[in-house]
Amino acid sequence: MSVNLHIHLTHRQYTNGVKTVEAEGKTIGEALIHLTAQYPGMKKELFDKKGELRHYIEIYLNNVSAFPGELKNRSKTGMRSRLSPFWPAADLCPVL
Repeated sequence: MSVNLHIHLTHRQYTNGVKTVEAEGKTIGEALIHLTAQYPGMKKELFDKKGELRHYIEIYLNNVSAFPGELKNRSKTGMRSRLSPFWPAADLCPVL
């Protein structure tokens, strides 16, 4: 499945300024692994040493929080996903 991952402004330094990355995977976790294969600098920003999603990363699927179990959510072709560091009232932050 192909998923469009919208990269938050604070992480675009690791994607060479790219705002949206197309990634493949049956789950959001697989899509993020594909993302980190394309942009290795994103790996340390998204995952801790155990391979767990960092506690301050929020994932939204079609503008709805994917918490809990973000990485296990099934992806669907054309799904819009947004990666964002946690901010108070993060759901009110615009997609940049």
